[in-house]
Amino acid sequence: MDKLAAMQTFVRVAEASSFIAVARQLQVARSVVTRQVAALESHLGAKLITRSTRSLVLTAAGSAYLEQCRVILNMVDAAESSVAEEKAVPRGRIRLGLPLSFGLQELLPALLAFAHDQPLVELVMDLSDQRANLVEEGLDLSIRITDHLQPGDIVRPLGRCRLLTLASPSYLALHAEPRHPGELRHHDCLVYANDSAPGGWTFRDGGALLQVAVRGRIVANNGVLLTEAAARGLGIAHQPDFIAAPYLARGEVRELLQAYERAPLGIYAVLPSNRYIPHRVSALIEHLAQAIAAGGGLPSPALPSP
Repeated sequence: MDKLAAMQTFVRVAEASSFIAVARQLQVARSVVTRQVAALESHLGAKLITRSTRSLVLTAAGSAYLEQCRVILNMVDAAESSVAEEKAVPRGRIRLGLPLSFGLQELLPALLAFAHDQPLVELVMDLSDQRANLVEEGLDLSIRITDHLQPGDIVRPLGRCRLLTLASPSYLALHAEPRHPGELRHHDCLVYANDSAPGGWTFRDGGALLQVAVRGRIVANNGVLLTEAAARGLGIAHQPDFIAAPYLARGEVRELLQAYERAPLGIYAVLPSNRYIPHRVSALIEHLAQAIAAGGGLPSPALPSP
């Protein structure tokens, strides 16, 4: 039995609470994962995980062993990375989560340049606007655009973007232009939603935040689609500047309610907790930070620590 591989598999299973999820991450059959954990339990002479049809629960021995495994695996990663850092050659696999529109429109050139410059690094990219659980999905890094970091998030600020309220000249020719965010209640709004219920739009009214409940007959989880709908006169959109920029430049939409603009959203590199950051991941984060800072419309200011 490869003890190190078995420990790595056990940690993945414990963190994901699922044999199936780990099997998907490793691209192996579920039976391979269960046999590896069973072999580890047999070697240790102790039950690490209590299995049921619906859940996995660590035993007391399993919880204690998990913490020791994390320490050992972090030390192994650190030792291997120190050798790589001495050679200054990033190498290995990076599993990366990206927001769909921002990943395609803003980060794609930088990512492909990194892949070209670092031939020993394998990039596995998952583009989705769903909030990623790095541990469960086996991600080394996720790029997140948000104004609300979760407690315990480990992040590196990369830049920021603005949310703009947009409508086409044709829509405004038929509907009175809203002068206050509260007037949006009387308009067809193009609502962004992931798989949860659509929420309201937030604006800054003086020193206070104003939450406006909006409605509309078009709801989607992609900002490009909603901005395109706005350009075609189907309603008012509320989208980031990196999506809106080409539509504004072509005159297909106008920016509304500029006096009530909310604070910028942060663009962050989010890292899994309790894990050593390999040199290859640090190299990619630095590459993306430089690319975003050089992007003109996406400045990289000093953001407050989460």
